[in-house]
Amino acid sequence: MGRYRRRMFENYQEEANSPDELYNLAYKRVKRIKGFYVHSLVFVLVNAFIIFSNFNSNDNSAEIFMKWETWSTALFWGIGLAAHGLSVFGRDLFFGTDWEEKKIQEFMKKDQSEKWE
Repeated sequence: MGRYRRRMFENYQEEANSPDELYNLAYKRVKRIKGFYVHSLVFVLVNAFIIFSNFNSNDNSAEIFMKWETWSTALFWGIGLAAHGLSVFGRDLFFGTDWEEKKIQEFMKKDQSEKWE
């Protein structure tokens, strides 16, 4: 979740203390995650079908493997799937919410232990 969306969510969460509103927020998030998983499954199935049908259509599979037409759908759809994943899981997917603070503390401890005092 991006910084702006996180702040909006925290402000909304402070205002919305009722269990029904918190349930609705959680329900919407689960639906978004489920939608991403369904999108991923359809991506794998459709692209596997396209690629395997291209390989079976001709006798020379080595030439088909190197053609742009074989992989173009998977490439562009993969970019869209990555964008969908970022919209669902946010930018903090790899670094986490407090990654910067942990790294700063780690470097401070390292610098402290390397001094010769």
